[in-house]
Amino acid sequence: MEIGVHLPHVGPLATRDGLTAFAQLAEELGLDSLWVSDHVVVPRQLASKYPYSPDGSFPIPPDVAFLEPLATLLFVAGVTQRVKLGTTILVIPMRNPVVTAKVLATLDVVSAGRLIVGVGAGWMEEEFGMLGVPFERRGARESEYIRLFRALWTEENPSFQGKFWQIENVGFAPKPVQQPPPPIWVGGHSPLALRRAGRLGDGWHAVGLPAEVVGKQYEEVRRHAEAAGRDPASVSLSVRTRLPLNDPARAVEQLRGYREIGVSHAVAEVFTAQLDQARSLLETLAREVKPRVIA
Repeated sequence: MEIGVHLPHVGPLATRDGLTAFAQLAEELGLDSLWVSDHVVVPRQLASKYPYSPDGSFPIPPDVAFLEPLATLLFVAGVTQRVKLGTTILVIPMRNPVVTAKVLATLDVVSAGRLIVGVGAGWMEEEFGMLGVPFERRGARESEYIRLFRALWTEENPSFQGKFWQIENVGFAPKPVQQPPPPIWVGGHSPLALRRAGRLGDGWHAVGLPAEVVGKQYEEVRRHAEAAGRDPASVSLSVRTRLPLNDPARAVEQLRGYREIGVSHAVAEVFTAQLDQARSLLETLAREVKPRVIA
């Protein structure tokens, strides 16, 4: 199992110095990956329900610093050498897919092939409206954009005729360094998201669920893969989770539970306002937790 951490591109450490220190320490400690989340704006009046909190409330206030995710990864690519870089997740239906594919390809090139692309349909209807993008049929657009990304990343003269986007015989260079292209991990827990992960994803990216639930939903993902004529084993399983790093034994137990159901990559949320505390948590994860999980 590979173990990575969420970057502090949200909150007080979302600065040049904060990101640099955090990213370089994580790499020096031997952690495997660094991750970003995606929001462009946070409306002050929000009726949409956040799917990852018990009461549906969004935990990030509108005035908290929230650096753009792909720009953040481009910066972090320049201050690291080895660690993988990923999105958990990028809301692709609210973005221009050709521009997004270009930025992602650029990121893979300048990072020397370290990119993992986690994608999702999104949940904040108000944000879509403020960006001038329809909220309806966002899942269908996500599926189409995944196919469009792969066409742009692999075809010599990409052409694509979809319901939402069309291109014809264009130049798109450079291609990503990774060939096959960067893996696309599909997020979400709805029946349609699980179906999309099985049919289109290189992996399914679960968020905030216990191992027993993740295991059952992963079985559904694999069934969809098989129904689509794909090898179910080709769809990897990853999870983003909050670990009790103040209790390393419990953190080890939690990660071992994920490993037993087939999780190959875990993303730990390390959210703190203080760099010293972040350093302590990263050291615990790398020196006390990870060795006991991967042994």
